[in-house]
Amino acid sequence: MSRLVAFAAIQGGYNIVSKVEGKYKKALQTYDASTKVGFPNTAYYLPVIYSLLGIKVETLEDMKKPLDFARKLLPPHVKGQNHLPYLGPLLDAGMAALFAFEIEEALRYLEDPDFYLHSEDIDEEAGKIWLGAADDTVFRKRGVEFVDGSAPGFAAMVGAAPDPETAKMIVEEYQRRSLYIFCAANQNGTTLIEQLLEAGVQVGWNTRIVPFGPDISSAIFALGFANRAAMAFGGIQPGDYKRMLLYNKNRIFAFVNALGDVNAEWAAAAAGCVNWGFPTLADTDIPEILPTGICTYEHVVANVPHSEMVQRSVEVRGLKTTVSTIDIPCSFGPAYEGERVRGGDLFCQMGGGKTQATELVKMAEMKEIEDGKVTVIGKDFDEIKEGENVPLGIYVQVAGRQMETDFEPILERQIHHLINYIQGIMHIGQRDIAWIRVSKAAVEKGFRLKDLGVVLHAKFHQDFGSILDKVEVTLYTNKKDVDELTKRARQEYKMRDERLENMTDEDVETYYSCTLCQSFAPTHVCTVSPERTGLCGAYNWMDCKASYEINPTGPNQPIEKGECLDPVLGQWKGVNEFVKQASRGAIDHYNFYSLVKDPMTTCGCCECIAALLPSCNGVMTVNREYTGETPCGMKFTTLAGVMGGGASSPGFVGHSKFNITQRKFIKGDGGLLRVVWMPKILKEEIKERLLKRGEELGVPDLYDKIADDTIGTTEEEILPFLQEKGHPALSMDPIISE
Repeated sequence: MSRLVAFAAIQGGYNIVSKVEGKYKKALQTYDASTKVGFPNTAYYLPVIYSLLGIKVETLEDMKKPLDFARKLLPPHVKGQNHLPYLGPLLDAGMAALFAFEIEEALRYLEDPDFYLHSEDIDEEAGKIWLGAADDTVFRKRGVEFVDGSAPGFAAMVGAAPDPETAKMIVEEYQRRSLYIFCAANQNGTTLIEQLLEAGVQVGWNTRIVPFGPDISSAIFALGFANRAAMAFGGIQPGDYKRMLLYNKNRIFAFVNALGDVNAEWAAAAAGCVNWGFPTLADTDIPEILPTGICTYEHVVANVPHSEMVQRSVEVRGLKTTVSTIDIPCSFGPAYEGERVRGGDLFCQMGGGKTQATELVKMAEMKEIEDGKVTVIGKDFDEIKEGENVPLGIYVQVAGRQMETDFEPILERQIHHLINYIQGIMHIGQRDIAWIRVSKAAVEKGFRLKDLGVVLHAKFHQDFGSILDKVEVTLYTNKKDVDELTKRARQEYKMRDERLENMTDEDVETYYSCTLCQSFAPTHVCTVSPERTGLCGAYNWMDCKASYEINPTGPNQPIEKGECLDPVLGQWKGVNEFVKQASRGAIDHYNFYSLVKDPMTTCGCCECIAALLPSCNGVMTVNREYTGETPCGMKFTTLAGVMGGGASSPGFVGHSKFNITQRKFIKGDGGLLRVVWMPKILKEEIKERLLKRGEELGVPDLYDKIADDTIGTTEEEILPFLQEKGHPALSMDPIISE
């Protein structure tokens, strides 16, 4: 091992510890020793110190013990010309530096609490681009991906590239491989994050490009994240440093890219990462640590060309990644699923209440379709004006020896995330309430409507090759064609929904989960039972059952409902246990049949949202397509924004249109007879089912008793109508008990 490596790292360790000791003494002169410190909204104190030393740093006074420990770890300075025969002193110096870094960042939170944003996204307009330590909501959502393989690893990138184009090239290649990119430090005042923003790259947790901070000390957040994952998901106990470091070496596939000149502090940080088994690859000529002695692979690699940085990094770390090679102009992969297409970036949009957008997958005979054929009927992106709203119909025909009609809705639901995987394309909702936004950047790269079909054909084969042999896609943008497809699709949706008509929740012992929407609503866990369809309207119980048969490790998992804790509100022990685990502990129980008491979580993909109307002793529900005011004082968009992020919000709940007339709909609050208002367009859409359900409930004229927006949009306006019609909700027990 080079003497220069040891000299630089050890000197860096001394510099860092001394600097932080000075900051700590200054803080004690300003604040009381009992002042609370830590990383906000986290439950792991200072996670690197806590996980390795078992020390809970909760106050300013608590910092002294780990800081003293760091000082004692520092080895003697390197003297003479002889090389060091082992890594011990180097590793100790690196670990001392990292403990000091964590204390330095905790002091920053104390002294400048607004320096870091508490968010998944940056606020570029306000100049707030640094996110700091991931709070527990973000951690629960993202950390599990490193355990279950959704994210194969992360690249911790420090410094800055020579120019924004190089920065973009390297980072997008990591995105294509589904890795997270954790960014910290600067090179002569320039940061990689600022370069990416200049190049038009979206950064934040949603795109897997995480701007931790502008200094080398903020790199500690990457290691803290890894150690939190080991404690939360690996069962490693705080203070068990040996198991902690081995877990990271064997399970968390990470590495460091050092871009720019490596000073003594960077060298100390690199030495610290060797303790985790995380190698460092640099683009400059620095002393290397190669496979000798205890090193089983390269730990410091120099002079890596930028064009080879990604491939070399994954090779050195022994990381297995796959890149989806789909013939479209834009990058493709899970890293783009959370990307947003905002107003200034928008080229055009389809659906979302602006136009009609409908998706339908149908089974066909083998001889009826041509595999790989993609047809566009109507105007493509190069034929429309920027800013135009366009109708869209996506019609996918599939055929295969193992294909069944029960699998149609499962394949249809994949359209949502497969389109989201395309860089520069955003997709929300599905069925006949889809909403697709296309960015200017994607169109400038040559992305065309046909490319949607190319993606669906390739990924259907890749993901569902066991059941299908042919995929043909037709895309419509003429209003007449889209309307015709929508009419047919709604008939198909209706047939699918009615398959469950005679099934009850008591008939089965197994329900199914759906966690597809957790990319947008991290704590949302939809549980689908025979009498409660998925709130997006896409999945009923049979759909989920078929989905699980196709993909046993997918988002629809069986839930043994177990002991019934409340038959009226709809709560089961087994469901609660599953929900707690799937929401990463954010939600530990909910009720299927109530919006008043601990309702099911809601995400923005819901077809409708029901809300309490206390003055009317009832509830209202509003569908996504209705854009007007409602008696609860909020439009659909406002409601979705307030409680659509995966929260359980008493007084509100998301649900499907079909669920309104299912027998268990808000049964715990009085059922359908509590519904006093809904938009006329929704009321007419489900009229036939409302009439039928009203007769079952002994109120055959219930349809006529429900107010709509032609009657009024406030409680005061609709109450006289309800009184005149004798709506049953007015004579029921108070919906809110004292």
